Amino acid sequence: MRGLILILLLSACGAQPAPQFFGAKRTDVTRDGRAYTVYQKANMVEVIRLGYARRGEHQAIRATMIALIPEVTGCTLIDSSLQGDSGEMRGRLRCPKPKA
Repeated sequence: MRGLILILLLSACGAQPAPQFFGAKRTDVTRDGRAYTVYQKANMVEVIRLGYARRGEHQAIRATMIALIPEVTGCTLIDSSLQGDSGEMRGRLRCPKPKA
């Protein structure tokens, strides 16, 4: 029984979106050996870094997370809307209108 509880707890340790991103499109990306998960829902985006980051790595990780947003979503990040840190960040997007 303990083993089952441990397995259930460990399986819940992946990237989970904030409640407002439930039902969002999920994209898993690896950059420079580090894993990220990007959630997009309408004009909102959330980026989550997976794994441990050492002291001194956070600035580069944050830059990578910001660079992933347009690459993954095809939209432009509204810089003034960006919130968060090198573990998780959220923002609003400006997306091109679909062609008819």
